[in-house]
Amino acid sequence: MTMRLFELMLVAAGRTIVISAISIMLGLLIGLCVCAAKLSTRRLLSVPARIFISFFRGVPLIVQLLLIYNLLPQLGLFVPSVIAAVIGLSLCTASYQAENLRGGFLSVPKGLVEAGDMLGMTPWQQFLRIRAPIALRLTVPALVNEAILILKASSLISVVGVIELTRMAQNLSASTYNPLLFYSVAGGLYLVINWAVAGGGTLAERFMKVGRI
Repeated sequence: MTMRLFELMLVAAGRTIVISAISIMLGLLIGLCVCAAKLSTRRLLSVPARIFISFFRGVPLIVQLLLIYNLLPQLGLFVPSVIAAVIGLSLCTASYQAENLRGGFLSVPKGLVEAGDMLGMTPWQQFLRIRAPIALRLTVPALVNEAILILKASSLISVVGVIELTRMAQNLSASTYNPLLFYSVAGGLYLVINWAVAGGGTLAERFMKVGRI
């Protein structure tokens, strides 16, 4: 493998990281909103949230990507394929992150919430100072695991025309007739990226003292 070809692999790996990172962050924000809706006692909020989670967890990601990619032009939204990929990954991971967060919120000790009531905290203050911090601490391992899954699942966005790491390996292996080399390099790059994410998650757990309330 020449340095030029390796640089192409690195560029594709960088694109994979950027798309995945944006999708994970957007998914976390959407997932938080969906989680809040599902925990709501109002059926007008909880029912759509349940439908959202059921759909995006029940339909394969590749089908979701193709649906979004073909649906947006029908709605008059002609966006680059990378935007469609980010939307698809964000909505998919949001459904899983919503369930992870819901488990965290349900694990918040009621005694702490009652203490907030006694101190005269508003529901919003309780959410910001008690519920959200504890829920995030409890769900860090699950969120890190979801981030790794999305990084690996990003290999599917090539179906909507995005040249990410796996697609670049396919293209280069087809042009050089050396698939073993390029797929091995792609696998190694994925491994390094996921090691970095897992290591970051371990540091976050130690910093936030996961499990200590």
